[in-house]
This record gives sequence, structure tokens and C-alpha cells, in this order.
Amino acid sequence: MEQKKYTYPKEEKLKSRNTIDLMFSEGRSVSKYPLRLVYVPLPVTNESPIKVGVSVSKKHFKKAVDRNYFKRLLRETYRHNKHLLLENIPGNYAFMLMYQTKDRLSLEEINTKTIQLFEKFIIQLKQQ
Repeated sequence: MEQKKYTYPKEEKLKSRNTIDLMFSEGRSVSKYPLRLVYVPLPVTNESPIKVGVSVSKKHFKKAVDRNYFKRLLRETYRHNKHLLLENIPGNYAFMLMYQTKDRLSLEEINTKTIQLFEKFIIQLKQQ
């Protein structure tokens, strides 16, 4: 049995300004309160099949310490559940995972919502 890699390497980090702009102008989204996943297909390259960024609203969390804490939680839940995406998506995609509430959810709650969000995304992809 092959062991899953629970990593978030540099190749998977979404850094391209052009891709981020494209995502918010032409991308589609899936929501599962309090998370939102915005995505756009990417051309096939030799790099990672998925690129992921995380975002927490400055409107909801004024202090950078709080925003960074929730971004860290989002990256952690992505890292533990990315196998759901890798096993079920055809092609390459860029994702932005956003935390959209003032509520301070625990890691377990965010993890559960992330799994539900990824499952909802996979179902939406299969219906296209």
C-alpha cells in the first residue's frame, strides 16, 4: 500500500499574479460555509497538477496574527485532504481556498468543512 504524501511543496503554491487574476475574473466557485473554493483549469505542464492559495478576509480579521492563524489552518487542512482532489480530478487546476466568516472555528470543524467542500467540488466537476 502506497503511503499518502501529506505535503504542501513549493510547486503546489499558487503564486502567479496572472493565474490569480484569471481565477477571479473567469473562475468558478463552490461554497460550504464558512469556506469557499474558487477554481480555474490550467494548461497541462510538468509541474504539479494542482496549485493552491489560501485567503482570509481582512474585513473579518483585522489583526494579521489572526489572519495568519486561519491561513495556517487552511493550509493544514488542505495538506491532509489533498489526496481527495488528486485522486478525482482530471487535468490541472488552480484553487483559492477562502475563509469567509468572523466565527473562530476549530481545526476539526475546518477540516470537516474542507472535506465536504472538496467532495462538493468533485461532484460539480463530474456534472460538467
